[in-house]
Amino acid sequence: MPRAKTHSAERSITAGSDFLQLDVDTAPPGGRAGWLADRLRAAIADGRIPLGGRLPASRVLADELGVSRGVVTEAYQRLAEEGQVVGRGRAGTVVVATPAVTPPAPATPVPPPPEAVFVSDPGTEIFEALRAAPARIDLSPGVPDLAAFPRAAWLRAERAVLRHLDAAALGYGDPRGAPALRVAVSRWLARTRGIRADPDEVLVVSGVSQALGLLAQVLRDDGVHTVAVEDPGSLGVRQHLRNWRLDTPPVTVDEHGLRVDELAAAGHPAVMLTPAHQFPTGVVLHGDRRRQVADWARDGGLVLEDDYDAEHRYDRPPVPALHASLPGRVCYTGSVSKLLAPALRVGWVLAPTRYRDALVAAKRMADLGNAVLPQLVLAELMTSGDLDRHLRLLRRRHVRRRDAMIRAIGRHLPGATVHGAAAGLHLTVTLAGVRCDVALATEALRRGVKTQPLSWHAQRPYPAGLVLGYAAATVGEIEKGIAAVGAARRSASVTGAHR
Repeated sequence: MPRAKTHSAERSITAGSDFLQLDVDTAPPGGRAGWLADRLRAAIADGRIPLGGRLPASRVLADELGVSRGVVTEAYQRLAEEGQVVGRGRAGTVVVATPAVTPPAPATPVPPPPEAVFVSDPGTEIFEALRAAPARIDLSPGVPDLAAFPRAAWLRAERAVLRHLDAAALGYGDPRGAPALRVAVSRWLARTRGIRADPDEVLVVSGVSQALGLLAQVLRDDGVHTVAVEDPGSLGVRQHLRNWRLDTPPVTVDEHGLRVDELAAAGHPAVMLTPAHQFPTGVVLHGDRRRQVADWARDGGLVLEDDYDAEHRYDRPPVPALHASLPGRVCYTGSVSKLLAPALRVGWVLAPTRYRDALVAAKRMADLGNAVLPQLVLAELMTSGDLDRHLRLLRRRHVRRRDAMIRAIGRHLPGATVHGAAAGLHLTVTLAGVRCDVALATEALRRGVKTQPLSWHAQRPYPAGLVLGYAAATVGEIEKGIAAVGAARRSASVTGAHR
């Protein structure tokens, strides 16, 4: 007796030229697999292909559509990776889940006008507001070339880690950081920064910002309520330290770096330094000043060293970290935010012995330690040599972009003085004749270009200027961006001329 046919959802969905009314001619060139996956996903979502239903055999559907079988198998694989279908051998490819319903997108907020972003007394939310402000060209400092992130190397390292990862490593980790990364960081610092440190001295943190927060807590408990800062110096650093109720009195920075005589005369117990590439001026702490800092520290002072942009040097020899010669008096911080990407949120702290246990305790209570898998992947990048290769690529690219910015400044900002060109990811320019750099940055943003006013980073009166990042912009964008800044400088809103 012939077997009765059934049309239940458990039976195969009949293939044929009218299957879902698919017309392969509507697929974009080179994108047929994605096109087919989208059509199948939509059919599953609206019930045309029900739960429990089977997709046509890949060979059959490929023949009906007149495409290679690889197109169909790739589309099926995409749905399988999303958990919507499962291959069951001779039973075929079965629908097991519907796509998650995407909630309607929230209304796009109206961006604030430029004059609401650039204020003379910026609050703690200012950097988020600046990042959110729309612009054609972003010349903000502190932004690395995110497009250069070594995706292929990261994937190789990730596969290598997962291939040999023990299941126990997926549990809660050591709050100090994964041992493999602490070993890799200690070797990296010895090779690139002249620092000899045991891996047990390395504390892995979520970037320099968290390092400052942890150090601030520990210092307050130790009776330190004041950390002097460079002037001009990073607004963000001041904000982090003040958030933990530390006073941040300014100490002058000149062409040789921090004025150590001023620091000593004021009697401050601790100081925050960026000696390898001072932010924002780009000054390298002069040899005489380094010796003066060492003498001041040996007399009881404490240095918080942010090794800012130390890897990104072009026209000068490397400068060893202060920690290399003063390990007992320096709390050293660094990260991969400018070398790889801020999104990784991986950095490290090396602290004098007397603070080490307290820092680990503060880190434990903050978050139980950084996520372990990214630490292990970063360790693999460091030990394989891929991170060194990436740094060499970045240096060549940064030199081209820096030189393009210097040329553009010469053309479009006559009379501007450029500072900090030998290293880093930004240039600082001081501009004779500009009375208010906040007004200039506002007008530049109105013309579609993001910058930062130099006055944001100074606690006391300082020449007007801009801090201009070049790492994340192309040579063409740099030229157009500086031209727009030049036009903004000449505008009535900056010069005060009547329209």
